[in-house]
Amino acid sequence: MNRRHLLRGAAALPLATLLAGATAAGVHASPPRTADRAAPDAWMAQLPDGAALHELTIPGTHDSGARHGGPWTECQNTSIPEQLATGIRFLDVRCRLFEGSFTIHHGPSYQHLNFDDVLTGCRDFLAAHPSETVLMRVKQEYSEESAEQFRLVFEDYLDPRGWRSLFRLNATLPELGDARGKVVLLGDSDGLPGVRYGDEELFDIQDDYEAEPESKYPKIEEHFRKAVSQPGKLYVNFVSTAALLPPRSNADRLNPRVRDLLDASENADWRGLGIVPMDFPNEHGLTDALLRHQPTAAGTARRAR
Repeated sequence: MNRRHLLRGAAALPLATLLAGATAAGVHASPPRTADRAAPDAWMAQLPDGAALHELTIPGTHDSGARHGGPWTECQNTSIPEQLATGIRFLDVRCRLFEGSFTIHHGPSYQHLNFDDVLTGCRDFLAAHPSETVLMRVKQEYSEESAEQFRLVFEDYLDPRGWRSLFRLNATLPELGDARGKVVLLGDSDGLPGVRYGDEELFDIQDDYEAEPESKYPKIEEHFRKAVSQPGKLYVNFVSTAALLPPRSNADRLNPRVRDLLDASENADWRGLGIVPMDFPNEHGLTDALLRHQPTAAGTARRAR
C-alpha cells in the first residue's frame, strides 16, 4: 500500500476534532499533543487527497523572510523552516533580481537570505513531511528589472539550477493529493508559470495593509464570514498591516483578537477560511486557532461524489 492510500485512510476523523483542545480562561497556549492529534508539522496528513485547496484553512506568513532591518521592516521572528514546522503552509516570498539571482528583501532591506535558501528549506521540509504542500507567492521586490527578465531568472532556477522537481507549475489550483510533497507556485509577476496569484476567477483577497488595527479587524472578520457563506474561491485574508505602528506592534493588537474570533464557540463550525497570512503568528496562538478550522472528511467526501 503506498503512502497516498495510507494518508487517505488517515482522514477518517475531521482535523478540527483532532486539533480541538480546551484552553484556560485568559491562557492560549497550544493544547498538549496526544497520540491521535495531528502535529502541526504534518496537519495535512489528516485530510483526504480529494480536498480542494479552497476548502482548507491555510496559515501563512506575510513577507515570510522579513526578519532583519529594524522594527519597521521585521515581520517575522522565526525562520522559514521553523514556520513550516509550526504549521505555516503559505509563504509570501519577495525577491529582488540582483546579479542574475534572487535575493530576499523587504523594501530596501536585504534579509540575509537568498531564493536558494528558501527553496532548500521547503525541499528539506517536504522530503521529511511528504503529506504536506507549500503554497508560495513569488513577487518582485525592490527591483526595477522588467517582468520578462524576472521570469527568465526564475526559469534559470528551474533549469539548469535544478529546482523544477520541487514545484507544481500548473496554472490551475490542484486538489491536495496532487500537491503533496510540492511547492505550488502562485506567480505574482507577469509571465511566471504556475497559478496566477490574484486571478479574480480563483482568488478573493483582502489585503488592506494601510488600515490601522481598529479598522483592519472588521475587514478580517468580514472576509472570514464571506469565505464561510460564499465558498468556491480561494480566499486570502491578510491579518498583517503596516499602518501607523511597526508590524510587531500591530500584530500584538490584531493577532489575539483574530484568535479569539476563531476560538469563539459560535464560530466553531467555520471551515474553508482560505489562506491567512500573518505577522509574528507564533506569538499569540493564531496558527493553532486556524488549524482547528479544517474541513471534515465527510464534507470533502460529499463534494467528491
